[in-house]
Amino acid sequence: MHSLMRLWRYGRRWRAKILLASLYSFLNKLFDIAPEILIGVAVDVVVKREQSFVAGLGIPDLKDQIIALGVVTFFIWFFESLFEYLYSVTWRGLAQSIQHDLRLDTYDQVQSLDMGWFENQSIGNVQAILNDDINQLERFLDSGANELIQLTVSTVVIGAIFFFLEPHIAIIAVIPVPIIFIGSRGFQKNLAPLYSQVRESAGLLGGTLANNLSGIATIKSFTSESTEHDRIAQMSQAYQQANAQAIRLSSAFIPVIRMAILAGFLGTMVWGGLKTFDGTLEVSAYSILIFLTQRFLWPFTRLGQTIDLFERAMASTRRILNLLETPYQVRDPENAVELNADRYDVRFKNIGFAYANGTDVFRHLDLDIESKTTVALVGGTGSGKTSLMKLLLRFYDPQEGTITVGGQDIRQLRLQDLRRHIALVSQDVFLFQGSIRDNIAYGSLQASDDEVEVAARAAEAHEFIAVLPDGYQTQVGERGQKLSGGQRQRLSIARALLKKAPILILDEATSAVDNETEEAIQRSLQHLAHNRTFVVIAHRLSTIRHADQILVLDKGKIIEVGTHEDLVIAGGQYANLWRIQTGMTPDVQAS
Repeated sequence: MHSLMRLWRYGRRWRAKILLASLYSFLNKLFDIAPEILIGVAVDVVVKREQSFVAGLGIPDLKDQIIALGVVTFFIWFFESLFEYLYSVTWRGLAQSIQHDLRLDTYDQVQSLDMGWFENQSIGNVQAILNDDINQLERFLDSGANELIQLTVSTVVIGAIFFFLEPHIAIIAVIPVPIIFIGSRGFQKNLAPLYSQVRESAGLLGGTLANNLSGIATIKSFTSESTEHDRIAQMSQAYQQANAQAIRLSSAFIPVIRMAILAGFLGTMVWGGLKTFDGTLEVSAYSILIFLTQRFLWPFTRLGQTIDLFERAMASTRRILNLLETPYQVRDPENAVELNADRYDVRFKNIGFAYANGTDVFRHLDLDIESKTTVALVGGTGSGKTSLMKLLLRFYDPQEGTITVGGQDIRQLRLQDLRRHIALVSQDVFLFQGSIRDNIAYGSLQASDDEVEVAARAAEAHEFIAVLPDGYQTQVGERGQKLSGGQRQRLSIARALLKKAPILILDEATSAVDNETEEAIQRSLQHLAHNRTFVVIAHRLSTIRHADQILVLDKGKIIEVGTHEDLVIAGGQYANLWRIQTGMTPDVQAS
């Protein structure tokens, strides 16, 4: 119930509609019970004739009594059908609305979470929450919620009728109910952890499947198909076993309930019949009790299925709400301001930063990048180059120090405004499924075809696009798999250029292109860099020879600063890297 209350607190916007749907379910069940009562009234008319209950209402003629019962029956069935239609439409519409809103809210939450959170998550598990878990909740709202409401209504209303007609028989008929509810509670408590395990197993399986499909080329190249088959089989079997345990427990519920129902029905039939024989119970009342007993107890046979559906939904709800309630640190500050600068210089002052796993990256780092200059960052793996860019984009916040753009502390800026002024081209290129044009225009959704082509030419992409059968309308496939690595990289660069951001970051952006294309891209970027603050992270030093300033990082510290020529002559780490990559000695290159 705790998960249900959490969902109720979260779903304030849906409460009015939930109450309306519940009212329709309530009224439908009232009219659904009425025909059994009318049967008893009809028996009363046949047995007592002019002294019947209906005659006492002022209808003495027998034909008129039957006609009156027929009219009442018509309206009862009409309203029962009407409210069944209304609750069905309302609950199903509500299920779809909640599913839609909850998926969007959850997706927005995922987009807002810190980058560090993603590094500790299985994407497949997150996908399972966004899809399977939300769908599971939708299935419960579609039918299970109505079942629970109508079961409660029938129990209360029919129980009240029983006690009104014959309290002693009512006690016999009602005795199974607390047994059923106590048993249901026991089943529910045992089912809850089992279905939580089912959902976790489903998430793990989904994550592994998604990961394997993304890395299918690696699997094939290492001929690991059988290994991965065994791994998926093991996870699928774990999911199957978790489900089997839950199914065995939930399946045992219905036979137990049936026996409790049988006890109540036999008690009503036998004792009620005996009381009717000795004249202490009216035949009409006995008829009503017999019909209502089945109507009263039989819905409990579906209680097992409803509880099963409910527990599956609550297991999913816990996962959904846990995700929605996941805290994150990087967010817009109160009274956030817009980035409003004439110059886009970037300054890192006294930066101290470590990742959540405790890995120290920077201690007391100072770095100045002047506006409209080209600055290159060089260093080995783990030196902190990419971490600097993540801090600038506020994917993470440093534990110490400040970062400013145009003199404004980025922690005081709106995140969207900060990132709107920065264009990033990453080594890990991501293209969306769609056309080449759509992927380039992602940098500026309102861009014209001419602007898209200009950006493509600047990134040296137009030439290969032009020879494709569909040109700019060519579909790139999922994650751009129909294109080569170099082609994807050039589209990524074109996308960043079209964004026209005053700060441009290239993080190993030319690593996947050939030497000729690299030189062509460099010529274009040199021209474009004049109007931007341009930051290049590179391993291939040939791409940064013309940078205004080169900074060499090692273990989170800046150990060398200067132009290419200065650093080669200095004979330090940069010069050593240059010699390794080109085969030239510092003296040869300096000359």
